[in-house]
Amino acid sequence: MKKARVKTPLGVALIEGDTNGISKISVEEDAEVFSTEIPSALKEATLQLQEYFEGKRKEFSFKLNPKGTDFQQKVWQALLKIPFGKTTSYLELSKQLGDVKAIRAVAAANGKNPLWVVVPCHRVIGSDGSLTGYAGGLWRKKWLLEHENPSPQQSLF
Repeated sequence: MKKARVKTPLGVALIEGDTNGISKISVEEDAEVFSTEIPSALKEATLQLQEYFEGKRKEFSFKLNPKGTDFQQKVWQALLKIPFGKTTSYLELSKQLGDVKAIRAVAAANGKNPLWVVVPCHRVIGSDGSLTGYAGGLWRKKWLLEHENPSPQQSLF
């Protein structure tokens, strides 16, 4: 497993993966150490993340290899279908997955998403339009949503 730490506007992203794909991207709170050399298996992910934060990329195309249960994988696949600049609710996501009663399980799988930003769990909000829990902190969720849908008139939240 290869690792790299790269600076983003929201903190240091730890990228982990190998030739089978990227298995984890997380943001580290107080990290100040960056990778000076990026392993070849992580270069494309590093480049695409940089382009995303520069506003030059709306979709990611590198190979993903997240580890999780079948249900978690199903939820993460549904998250990948949420368009850039759009949001959905946990309820809507549960309906898309075919079980409105699975809302808590969907929310739990969303919270276990190992691919920060790339699998866009930040695009899931409360049914009332409110920002709801986010493992990276609500300020990061707000930043990401505004980055993807900048509106000169008003803030989304």
